[in-house]
Amino acid sequence: MSYTLLRGSFVIRYPDLPRQGPEPDGDTVKFLPDSPALVEALPRRSGRPPNINARGISVRLEAVDALETHFAETHQELEGANAARDELLRLLGFTNVRFWEDLPNKVESADQDSIRGHVLTNGIDANGRLIAFVYAGDNPGADGTSVFVDPPLVDRSVNAQLTAAGLVYPAFYATLPAELRTHLAEVSQAARRKAVGIWPRSTGDPNGAATVADLDGLERLVMWPKLFRRVVPYLAAGFVNFDGFDGWLRADPVNRDDELFLIPKLERGNLHDVVKAAGQQIQLTMWPEDFIIAPDPAPPGTGPKPPAVASGDLLIVAALPDPAGADRGNETVTLLNLTPKAIDLAGWVLTDAAGGRQTLAGSIDGGAALRVTLTGAVQLGNTGDTVVLVDPGGISIDRVLYKQDQVKAGRTICFGR
Repeated sequence: MSYTLLRGSFVIRYPDLPRQGPEPDGDTVKFLPDSPALVEALPRRSGRPPNINARGISVRLEAVDALETHFAETHQELEGANAARDELLRLLGFTNVRFWEDLPNKVESADQDSIRGHVLTNGIDANGRLIAFVYAGDNPGADGTSVFVDPPLVDRSVNAQLTAAGLVYPAFYATLPAELRTHLAEVSQAARRKAVGIWPRSTGDPNGAATVADLDGLERLVMWPKLFRRVVPYLAAGFVNFDGFDGWLRADPVNRDDELFLIPKLERGNLHDVVKAAGQQIQLTMWPEDFIIAPDPAPPGTGPKPPAVASGDLLIVAALPDPAGADRGNETVTLLNLTPKAIDLAGWVLTDAAGGRQTLAGSIDGGAALRVTLTGAVQLGNTGDTVVLVDPGGISIDRVLYKQDQVKAGRTICFGR
């Protein structure tokens, strides 16, 4: 399956707001993309738009679930939770990271507040975060290009390295290709057999039930984090044992009783089908790599695809990447206004996959096309490229992609609609 390459910087501290910065943990880290407009064009698996601002967007590491360092004013076993977080930061290249004593999840100081890196993403999750494999350092590829991800490429990711070290549990959503899921399941199983990382202390799994008397006891346990995230609100609701846990899960099939595909049985199910709970004991009856989790469904009125156009109905309909003679200063992009009224182009921007930006000006009449000559800030690659139209608010309004075999000298590419 192809993932989208986004280049940028991982950020763990805001120098201007040192006590209000990001809170990295073992499976989430802040990322400032070089081309924010590319994020707006990503699939929205649960209908949620990306939660991105001038400081970046949170990245949720694909296929892994780390012990919680902070969740609803509680946490899991901090030894394992902090070990995953610290290793993630180390693998990304951060050094001498120290956290505030009174704010243990925020970075007080480090040798680097941000560091170059890249992600391979296939969309936005239900919380507005990027779902991605993350990597240290720059990638030589063009920003926004599609990259086919295979097991060797996954093995170089921070995700896989954390899994191999036994510092995270697997959490396989339906967005993960089957080949990668099978491979990462084997990586996780190998770590469990070696009894490295958190695995010697894991409980509430097929090897044995977890005994939970209260929230304080839960905080000292190592268990599958998604199960922990269900137990916390259950206990907070006043339940004193797990006799009612099955019914409590079933009462909310979206936010509690996740839809699953049970791989060994080749049938659909729900979280309640893989959890046994009674009295003070609770456990998973299947290992997490043996089922696939369905993403949260999109709310009514939303969908998994980003809006193709905004209220302006302005489209990219053609591009000339290889003009006769010199390319620079002669390449063009053609826009079409589908509305009956003129659109003021002040503040609108065209971007390319390499991060180039050309600000537009003037206006385009209703029903008219406008051929924009590129000045060189945006350069259309002759081996394929992506062109994005961004409105004055920074929202991606339209995005087109062409490949090398479409490029012919002097010929304009028309994007069918």
